[in-house]
Amino acid sequence: MAMIYNEPSHTFGEYLLVPGYSSAQCVPANVSLRTPVVKYKKGEESPLYMNIPMTSAIMQSVSGERMAIALAIEGGISFIYASQTIEEEADMIRRVKSYKKGFVTSDSNIRPDATLADILALKEKTGHSTVAVTDDGTANGRLLGMVTSRDYRVSRMDPSERVSSFMTPLDKLVVASDDTSLKVANDIIWDNKVNTLPLVDKQGHLKHLVFRKDYDSHKENVNELLDAHKSYVVGAGINTRDYEQRVPALVAAGADVLCIDSSEGYSEWQKRTIGWIRAKYGEDVKVGAGNVVDREGFRYLAENGADFVKVGIGGGSICITREQKGIGRGQATALIEVAAARDEYFQETGVYVPICSDGGVVLDYHITLALAMGADFVMLGRYFSRFDESPTSRLRIGGNYVKEYWGEGSNRARNWQRYDMGGDSKLSFEEGVDSYVPYAGSLKDNVGATLAKVRSTMCNCGALSLPELRDNARLTLVSSTSIVEGGSHDVILRETTE
Repeated sequence: MAMIYNEPSHTFGEYLLVPGYSSAQCVPANVSLRTPVVKYKKGEESPLYMNIPMTSAIMQSVSGERMAIALAIEGGISFIYASQTIEEEADMIRRVKSYKKGFVTSDSNIRPDATLADILALKEKTGHSTVAVTDDGTANGRLLGMVTSRDYRVSRMDPSERVSSFMTPLDKLVVASDDTSLKVANDIIWDNKVNTLPLVDKQGHLKHLVFRKDYDSHKENVNELLDAHKSYVVGAGINTRDYEQRVPALVAAGADVLCIDSSEGYSEWQKRTIGWIRAKYGEDVKVGAGNVVDREGFRYLAENGADFVKVGIGGGSICITREQKGIGRGQATALIEVAAARDEYFQETGVYVPICSDGGVVLDYHITLALAMGADFVMLGRYFSRFDESPTSRLRIGGNYVKEYWGEGSNRARNWQRYDMGGDSKLSFEEGVDSYVPYAGSLKDNVGATLAKVRSTMCNCGALSLPELRDNARLTLVSSTSIVEGGSHDVILRETTE
C-alpha cells in the first residue's frame, strides 16, 4: 500500500520562535543577513552571496527589470520571468546590467496630443506624478516637455484639454546631455532648484531622468549587490524545454545566476537541463533547481549538479496545485526535512548546497521562521507584487489601491513549460489564479521594515548571523487556541480615521 507519513505536515503559521539569551552585542545594527546563493566546498567561499536573504519569484506579475534593479539596490536578487520570448528575457537582463545608478528610464510617458484625462489615468496606473511628453509617447522618443502635478488643476480644467496646452515645454526645462555624470547631474539639479533633470542625446531623444529625491538614497545603499564590473546582480528563469536556446542568450546578456522554473523538480527533465548546462559551461554557469519537498528530491537535484535547491509545492498564495492535483506538503515540514538533508549531504560530500524556501510566507515573521528552519534565503511572489516596482498595473477598486497578481499556472500567464510533464505543449488545466493584492508602496520602504523585524527577532534568539540563527533557534508548535491568543483579543478596537 501507499506510504503514509505518521505526522501531519505543518505551515509556518503553526510555529513560534522561543527567545534565547541575548547578550549586549545582540542589537539589530550588529546583525548580518549575508547569505550564500550557490554551492561551495567546505573551507571555501560561495562564488555568489546576497546581502539580504530575499529573492523575487520567477513570475510575470513580479520580476521585471524595475524589480531587479530595486531589489539589487537593497542587496537581493530578482529572477526575471521565463514565460516570455528568449529575446525579451535577454533584453531585460541587458537593461538591468547596463543600468546606470541614479539614471532612471522614464516609465510614465505620453504624447502631446493626449488629454488631461490621459494624464490622470497614467498617474492612477503608475503612481507617478512626473510624466515625460515625447513625440511618440515612448521612453526614448524626442522630448517635447514635461508634466508634473504643478502644471494642472483638475477642478479648473476640462478633462479633454490637450497635454500640449499645459505641459512645461522643452524650451523652459533644464536639461542636460546624456553623457552627463551623476555628480554633475546632481549639481545641476541643486544649482537650478529643480526636482527632475531630463538627459537627452544629440538628436533630442530622452534617455534618462535624474531625480532630486534619489540623491540621498544613492548614498544610503550600503547593501547594493554588484558584480565585478559594478553592475547590478540579476537572475533569470529558464525552463526544461528550450534551454539549449535560452541559456546561451541569457548568459550572453549577462545573467549572474539561472533557476529552473518548475512546479515540481524531482524529474528527469531537470536532470537533463542541468546536465546540458554542465556539459557546455562546466561550473561557470550557476543554476538552481526545484521545487522539492523532501529529502529524496533534494538529494536527486544536488547529486545532479544543482547550485541551489528550491523548496515548496503548492504553498503560494495564488497556487492551486494542491487542490487541483492533491500534491504538495506543508511548507514548514518540507523545509525542515530538506534542510536536514542539505546538512547531511554537506557532511557526506563537503559540498554545501543552499536551499531557498519558496511559498507559504503570509506574514513577515514567517521569513524569520523559514531562515531559522534552515533556509539560506526565501523566494517571494505576493510580497513583491504589491510594490511600485512590480510590472503590473495599479488599480483603484472599492476605494482602495490594488496591484494585479496572477500565477504562472493561470490561464492569463499560460506558462505551460513550468508544469511540463513531457506531454503536449499546452496548459491542460489551471494551477494558479488571477487576483489582486493590496498596493503597498515602494520596495525600499517595505523591505526595510520587514528586515528590521527579522533582525530584531534574531537578536531575541541570540543570533547575529543566519548560521547562528539556524544553530541557536528554538521552535515550538502552537495550538489553534494559542494562535488566537497571539493576536489582539478580548478588546474592542478603536476605529482609526485617515
